[in-house]
Amino acid sequence: MRGLAAALSCCCALAQAAPPPAPVQAEIDALLAGLQASGCEFQRNGRWHAGAEAVAHLQKKRDYLENRDAIRSTEDFIGLAASESSMSDQPYRVRCPGAAPVDSRAWLQQRLQELRRKKP
Repeated sequence: MRGLAAALSCCCALAQAAPPPAPVQAEIDALLAGLQASGCEFQRNGRWHAGAEAVAHLQKKRDYLENRDAIRSTEDFIGLAASESSMSDQPYRVRCPGAAPVDSRAWLQQRLQELRRKKP
């Protein structure tokens, strides 16, 4: 009986999770689209992946965190989902043509600053 109560409590908590505010969702969508279109590769757990694979992975992490009401800002997304592996704690990296690899946190924060500067 306690197990059922705990499961129902967990489900109710998940059902109450609210999506991030629309401007946050738009920024995250723009960052992911930018990564996919960039021609850059994304490293996680020692392996390099094309942009589309990286975005699919980050989208799964985003969905997981949004269902737990953990993303309230774009910075939350970058820090919680797009900076390091939750399995190995290894930082994610981005490698663009003609440039040295950089931590994904720095790469995404730079893109976020650029997005925000372009807003009217």
